[in-house]
Amino acid sequence: MERRTFIRNAAFSAVAVSACGFIRFNGHHYEGDCGTTTDILGPYYRPEAPLRTDLRIANAVGQKVVLSGQVKHKDCKTPLNKACVELWHCDANGVYDNDTPDFKYRAKTFCDAKGNYSFKTIFPVPYDTGSGTTRPAHFHMMITAEGYQAMITQLYFNGDKYIAADGAASLPTAKTRILNLKDIAGGEKAVHFNVTMMEKIPADISVIERLTGKYMRTDVHKAEELYRRDNLLWIKDDSSINGGYPLEYVGNNEFEYYGWESKYRFNVQGDGSIKLSYSGLTWEKTREGWEAVKAKA
Repeated sequence: MERRTFIRNAAFSAVAVSACGFIRFNGHHYEGDCGTTTDILGPYYRPEAPLRTDLRIANAVGQKVVLSGQVKHKDCKTPLNKACVELWHCDANGVYDNDTPDFKYRAKTFCDAKGNYSFKTIFPVPYDTGSGTTRPAHFHMMITAEGYQAMITQLYFNGDKYIAADGAASLPTAKTRILNLKDIAGGEKAVHFNVTMMEKIPADISVIERLTGKYMRTDVHKAEELYRRDNLLWIKDDSSINGGYPLEYVGNNEFEYYGWESKYRFNVQGDGSIKLSYSGLTWEKTREGWEAVKAKA
């Protein structure tokens, strides 16, 4: 199964800042004592990737590369032992393995006592999304650890001509994830990326702006309206004295209703529209669920 049968709009970038201490956006990039920015999960994530550190396939084409780094606690300095680091990317032809039992170029590992991780793999390549645009070469990563919100991100590389036109890679928040490749022995390359975890990751303003608007329910003739207020995503409710209620970002393109069992999950569709899937409890505490769609702008 090829990439283009999935998502075609890379502009929906769930970018957030994960950092300890004071972090602020100066108009060009984030400043602070440490920071790791996140990126959209993407449509090609497969759970249950095998536990391994060598993703290379015998006789397969591709530039060999070693990806390594260190995962740290929120204090920006203490190594995080046993954090799970998951990696996935396309092959040398720009295709993801979305359905074979081999899980090609997909793997996970656990950090050692010093927070270190390492993968041997090949360098991903830019690919056509099927809509006339080309995504720059990138690694996908998900880092999980007890007590922390999952860190989902993508790594890009200096010198890639497709970064400037990419909706995610060109954002200021991605600058710290545009990395240098270094030559090592045997004609291989090496790239290094460190991560700082955080209990909660706020949604970036660009994400909130992308999600605002009216979503038409598919079960009844009714619109659900989401809007930005105080740098939060709100859902409109005329019965509220505030006109609505704020939603809390919980990662992986999902928001929750503060203090109530409910979940709002957003997914960009192939035509550029956004599907909203809701599940939760009514005020009478009966379970309900519905879907709604925001048309492409």
